[in-house]
Amino acid sequence: MDSLTAALSQLEVGPPVIAANLAMYPLLVPEESAPGYLTLDEALAAGLATVTEVSESGSVPELLVKNTAKQPVLILDGEELVGAKQNRIVNLTILVAAAQTLHIPVSCVEAGRWARRSREFAAAGRAHYASGRAQKLAQVSFAMRMTGERMADQCAVWADIDEKSRRMQAESDTRAAAEMYERSRAKLEAFVAGLEPAPRQAGALFVINGAVAGMDVFDSPSTWRKSMRKLVHSYGLDALDRAESAPRRTPPRPGRFLSALKDAERERFPAIGVGDDVRLTGRAVVGGGLVVGDTVVHLVAFPASKRGVRPREERVE
Repeated sequence: MDSLTAALSQLEVGPPVIAANLAMYPLLVPEESAPGYLTLDEALAAGLATVTEVSESGSVPELLVKNTAKQPVLILDGEELVGAKQNRIVNLTILVAAAQTLHIPVSCVEAGRWARRSREFAAAGRAHYASGRAQKLAQVSFAMRMTGERMADQCAVWADIDEKSRRMQAESDTRAAAEMYERSRAKLEAFVAGLEPAPRQAGALFVINGAVAGMDVFDSPSTWRKSMRKLVHSYGLDALDRAESAPRRTPPRPGRFLSALKDAERERFPAIGVGDDVRLTGRAVVGGGLVVGDTVVHLVAFPASKRGVRPREERVE
């Protein structure tokens, strides 16, 4: 049994917690364990890491991360960084080794700005909305297979943000995805307040209108508690976007989605930073994970869709 199958097999699915049209199924691990790394939020707040443009002129698809801590720093798939020349999201989960400087692959989520606002990036405290993360994940996986690069389709990312911003009446002068979160702040915080973490919870499978929206799970409940707010916002923004959609009549069951992940084809690539990137492709699922040794540090997965198209809403059975 490989590490990913072992990690999925040990998960216990807790009873759902529901806030409006967003349901969270807690993914529970057998016991609490402390992570051997800092989150990016922790490292930035403590002055132990910096994220900057790669040069004075900058480069849209990459940033420079410097970790001066004595521990590795975990950067989350879809995590948003704001400031510098334009806001970006990280293309996949990366573990930056202690005292290491790395170029990391990113995508722009603010198409209408290329002007410096600060020397260093700040943590936005949020992740890109889940359907956008799903689209990006599929694009990055395709690029990894074809060229070995961790690049998304930047034009598709911008187009998706523009379309969603229009639907949510949250367009901005710089075409920033951030505007959608700012205008929905109170409603997103209501999701956070209604979705309390459970003991031993290391992740969650999220359901919108009775259909699977995706899942994130970590190697430690501590990491989940630190990341939960930004991930609830990620799925919550999609829940708000789909608030008028009719819910599915069949009660969701998460077992089918987890089984599909176990059966999915896996490809392994040396990670940027520590560990290996594992990409999953199945008939009904797409996913990606960071594996260090025998530990699955982070796994993210979504219902499968055509590349570049908004994910369809798969029923969980």
